[in-house]
Amino acid sequence: MTKNKCDALDNTLKELKSFVVAFSGGVDSSFLLHRANSLKEPDFIGVTIRTPYIPASEIEEAVEFARFYGINHHVLDMAFPESVRNNPVDRCYICKKTLFTQLVAFASENGYKYVVEGTNADDTGTYRPGIRALKELDIKSPLLEAGLTKKEIRELLHQEGLSVWDKPAMACLLTRIAYNTEVSEETLRMIEKAEHFLFEKGYPGTRVRIHGNLARIECLPGYFEKIIRDPEKEHIINNLKKIGFRYVSLDLEGYRSGSSDHEISHL
Repeated sequence: MTKNKCDALDNTLKELKSFVVAFSGGVDSSFLLHRANSLKEPDFIGVTIRTPYIPASEIEEAVEFARFYGINHHVLDMAFPESVRNNPVDRCYICKKTLFTQLVAFASENGYKYVVEGTNADDTGTYRPGIRALKELDIKSPLLEAGLTKKEIRELLHQEGLSVWDKPAMACLLTRIAYNTEVSEETLRMIEKAEHFLFEKGYPGTRVRIHGNLARIECLPGYFEKIIRDPEKEHIINNLKKIGFRYVSLDLEGYRSGSSDHEISHL
């Protein structure tokens, strides 16, 4: 079954012939970019957009991935869109529309016919308002069209020996901030530093959600006992306070993708 889906993906990419791959450095876009590169036929380039609310480590990993596999790649810088400065409820739609408008312009200016991105078959079952923006701009989603799921994509990457196969899911830093809250560069850097510290300490996939001067840590269930043990707990608290948080809490529900989205029904 997976082979049929891969064949469908390859056929789609060959038919498109000329395209820009929106490359975030995550699992899905890495697989898409690597697959396009393995075909040799399409004329394509990977483009990563660098904004203040994307962790610098994500950009660096995207650059390194493209360099390692000899893939044509470009980093496009974009200032903080004022339309999402107050983190509105439709932030994801506005952001996606803004970013992909830039990618469409880049494609047009550089002779590429399409823009493709890494939405997979699982993404349609979750709250993803950005998908509406993709449809409005006629952005292609080859993984979705082929019916490939996140699990299948990770398995294929693992089979091909690509280290990103088990990379934790990543979302922009705006998702760590409550809706209808003004976003500052200082807040973004605090979140970025806190999550990087926790990653370095051995807690990949951990989210640090900010509520005023309080850091709410969401970690995977397997990390609960370790994270609350002394001296580990004190070390984490001290470092997050040095970063700028006054209070540090551990969310007993653990990491949940889109955990802030429940707010929408109350707005």
